[in-house]
Amino acid sequence: MDFDVMKKVPVAEQDPQVRATNFDEVCLGYTKEEAVLEASRCLNCKNARCMQGCPVSINIPGFISKVKDGDIEGAYNVISLSSSLPAVCGRVCPQETQCEAQCIRGVKGEAVSIGRLERFVADSAKEMGIKPQLPSDMVKKGKKVAVIGAGPSGLTCAGDLAKMGYDVTIFEALHKAGGVLVYGIPEFRLPKEKVVAKEVENIKELGVKIVTDAVIGRSLTIDDLFENEGFSAVFIGSGAGLPRFMNIPGEQALGVFSANEYLTRSNLMGAFSPDSRTPIMRAKKAVIVGGGNVAMDAARTAKRLGAEVHVVYRRSEAELPARAEEVHHAKEEGIIFDLLTNPVEIVADENGWVKGCTCIRMELGEPDASGRRSPVPVEGSEFTIECDAVIMSLGTSPNPLIKKTTAGLEVNKRGGIIVNEAEMTSRDGVFAGGDAVTGAATVILAMGAGKAAAKGIDEYLSKQ
Repeated sequence: MDFDVMKKVPVAEQDPQVRATNFDEVCLGYTKEEAVLEASRCLNCKNARCMQGCPVSINIPGFISKVKDGDIEGAYNVISLSSSLPAVCGRVCPQETQCEAQCIRGVKGEAVSIGRLERFVADSAKEMGIKPQLPSDMVKKGKKVAVIGAGPSGLTCAGDLAKMGYDVTIFEALHKAGGVLVYGIPEFRLPKEKVVAKEVENIKELGVKIVTDAVIGRSLTIDDLFENEGFSAVFIGSGAGLPRFMNIPGEQALGVFSANEYLTRSNLMGAFSPDSRTPIMRAKKAVIVGGGNVAMDAARTAKRLGAEVHVVYRRSEAELPARAEEVHHAKEEGIIFDLLTNPVEIVADENGWVKGCTCIRMELGEPDASGRRSPVPVEGSEFTIECDAVIMSLGTSPNPLIKKTTAGLEVNKRGGIIVNEAEMTSRDGVFAGGDAVTGAATVILAMGAGKAAAKGIDEYLSKQ
């Protein structure tokens, strides 16, 4: 294999024309030979800036050094000290803006492919039957902690607490554990049985119990968990599953969906499969409104379900919030980007079904509060895209159910739970993290919050 130390070892992917017609994983991952070569590019810095860019503080030079030596089990054990979901993170974390953005190798060349190496280690460990281990010096604390939500923050918090010696039970509203990992991220980016289910099993191997179909706020309240179920602390990691819409004329037409519903039908319910009993819109021409990772996921799913797909985004490509890799993959698969464009009306036919999306051209004005230049409508530039489906991907907010059924739980104006530096809420003994606090964010940031909360819970309970 030709090898340039200044460039990443390339990774095999499905051909774009082929993968646009199936739901198999796009990236095929490193072979052992490729992983060892890529690991050899690491400078093993004493002051490892890459670790400063990792929200869960993985010892990145430590695990990469093990890969370089061919010690896969050793590499997995290093990662497992900090991360409960390495096979997930290796696939969906935005490494290019976090750990890899800090890589010294990337100053004059390309950063080390930290994410691809993490994925290789996790996948190889699974094939070798290697499991995460409880610390040999762990002492049972004799206290119960409840975790609400089996998404990235909840699984991480539960795994860390189990390693500390707590008796942990996760309560999950859906019928499968994984949260956004199972309902939000498509199979072609994150295989459910091959990856997510195996990571969940690893959490259970640590002694964590998972109760599905348990809607906290309905089947049980947080007060019930304390008063009737004997839990000493509670962590809320219920995510942000409440979709936002534009409130434009025609938005109630048949064929208008939230990306949340569309992806949940496909991912969790397997509606992309011809023999699935869950219906899903198989559009001829779909408009996806938004420019984030969820918009890319919805667009690429619609493409695989047979649609011509247009992504409508009100800013330019430079402001697209989605990962560059996801935008690149979408373009390769034939998805059309209508940038500096914003919907103003959904047009329906006489039967109430979508037949078009009327948009207006935009131009960039002065920067807004986020630092991005605000889009301004261009007067008289309206035009209509003919379509039979419109999928809104405008972000999500936390579900208000837990707030409504938990006295004294303070939230901000967007419904996010307010926490202190230890992730504790306004209720004593109740902690929260992830999207339930911040609104929709990345998997790795949710994991970082779950990790911080586990530490906060341990400090809180240790004082009692």
